[in-house]
Amino acid sequence: MKPKLIRTESDYEAALGRVAALMEAEPEPGSARGEELELLSVLVERYEDEHFPMDLPDPVAAIRFRMEQQGLKSKDLIPYFGSASKVSEVLAGRRGLSVAMIRNLVQGLDIPAEALIGRPKAAFAPEPEALQANG
Repeated sequence: MKPKLIRTESDYEAALGRVAALMEAEPEPGSARGEELELLSVLVERYEDEHFPMDLPDPVAAIRFRMEQQGLKSKDLIPYFGSASKVSEVLAGRRGLSVAMIRNLVQGLDIPAEALIGRPKAAFAPEPEALQANG
């Protein structure tokens, strides 16, 4: 299969089939098949990002997910939040995360900051009009 942009569902299915076949063959990195696998993987990822976008989890859901992964209890979060009452309030949704809490969770539990902030990266991009007014 000659790699090409994936524009349709049938292109996508064909690319997935080829990726699976290449992965089974375990091509050497840098070989022609290895390069084809890498290129197809990028094209498939691009198509999936455009057609099957995934929203960031709710910050509390991200924390609970990490707790489950690491077998943590609420009391294990006290060092990241400052007190048991703050842990309880955050997990119950009655208190938002402070900047200090976010930093502690990112550094201590390796939770992505984007998940804790709860907004996609695009939300931080300035509006084009604002750029022109300031430029």
